[in-house]
Amino acid sequence: MSQAPNDPGQPLVKLLELGHRVRQAESVQELEFVAVNDTHALAPYRQAALWLKDGGVRCLSGVVQIEANVPYVLWLNAIFGQLEKSAKAAGPVDAADFPGADGEAWAEWLPAHGLWLPLPGASASGGLLLARDLPWSEQEVSLLVEWLDLWVHAWRALQRPAVLSWATLKRRCRAMVQHPAGLHWWQWPLTRWSVVLIAVLFFPVRLTVLAPGELVPARPAVIRAPLEGVIASFEVQPNQSVKKGQPLFGFDEVLIQSRLEVTRQALATAETEYRQTAQQALTDSTYKAQLAVLTGKIEEKRAEAGFVADQLNRARVVAPQDGIALFDDPSEWIGRPVAVGERIMRIATPGDVEIEAWVPLADAIPLADDAEVSLYLSASPLSSVDARMRYLAHDAVERPDGTYAYRLRARLEDATTLRIGLKGTAKLQGGRVPLIYWILRRPLASIRLTLGW
Repeated sequence: MSQAPNDPGQPLVKLLELGHRVRQAESVQELEFVAVNDTHALAPYRQAALWLKDGGVRCLSGVVQIEANVPYVLWLNAIFGQLEKSAKAAGPVDAADFPGADGEAWAEWLPAHGLWLPLPGASASGGLLLARDLPWSEQEVSLLVEWLDLWVHAWRALQRPAVLSWATLKRRCRAMVQHPAGLHWWQWPLTRWSVVLIAVLFFPVRLTVLAPGELVPARPAVIRAPLEGVIASFEVQPNQSVKKGQPLFGFDEVLIQSRLEVTRQALATAETEYRQTAQQALTDSTYKAQLAVLTGKIEEKRAEAGFVADQLNRARVVAPQDGIALFDDPSEWIGRPVAVGERIMRIATPGDVEIEAWVPLADAIPLADDAEVSLYLSASPLSSVDARMRYLAHDAVERPDGTYAYRLRARLEDATTLRIGLKGTAKLQGGRVPLIYWILRRPLASIRLTLGW
């Protein structure tokens, strides 16, 4: 017999189903996914975030992979830090609970009503934050607290125990000092392996970082709008080969031609008026004073007509050099008003290609002036395009995804037939460092960022 939609036992059935699911989970990542996405079966919400004190934001509802440096995640870490510091019990939260800029930004990132559910138990430090537009009822809060207790129980069961405890480490160090009688230190297996491990950790290796990159034109001719107006037509298609002097696109000339006709008529009128005054000045000297004024008026109209005629000539844009036309779909430009200096397209010379990469802020390692750069294209991941760094920008710029990165340009060492626009992963070669530094560089940077050393 099926349950009615308003059956009070329905939430308990959902709770049992979720409890069975977490008991069958095979990894911590699967548990984290269930916490932020499947909890919706117990109480509806719009957004959810799981946070652990040791790892920051671990999982977000509806998100496959978390980018640690995006503004939303940084703001969530600040909010969770305040909740952890205040030791707030499970219950509703909103913008009023966070003074200052964090509280003011609540409406930008989350719905009005939040619910804070700290992880129960002394061994777990973190919590689950749910947010929606409607207030939370006491029944929902009680049910979610019980569900989180079940989830934490399964989460602890999947935690891998420490391989080497502090007591075990002290005992092994004491044994290394107190060698067995009759054996030299190099004859003891643990000591030999320790020496090998230390030697390996201090072995010099190349410090490398990875960054998204693509093939771009090295020295393209940038075609910008020579005047303010509306583009009427395109004479070329994207990625088409063009010759020097070939028409590229044109502006709507109706308005410019009408202005030119008006200025020419005004010039003719001014010249006629000047001739009449000159004839009258032959018999009446009072008209001679007006000739200088009319001469200036004629020059003004002539300059205005010349300017409009020059605009009419510039309304037809031609290619300044041979190359390939790089621009968007022509249908997106036709009929669109453009401002003076706005970039319309680029003319790239075939073979004049270089690598452009975006180095994340956390990977800005010291690089030599001609550091080695290898681009592994997504279209051909088994081979690389080798280059030498030409320059690395001093200032980071914002990218379309909201992150900041340093622009890097590298000139190719050999000519290539690969087309412009192919993307991949650029590998940047730095100096040589010990292997232990190569392993611990990012963890140490995260620790320093967290503790403020």
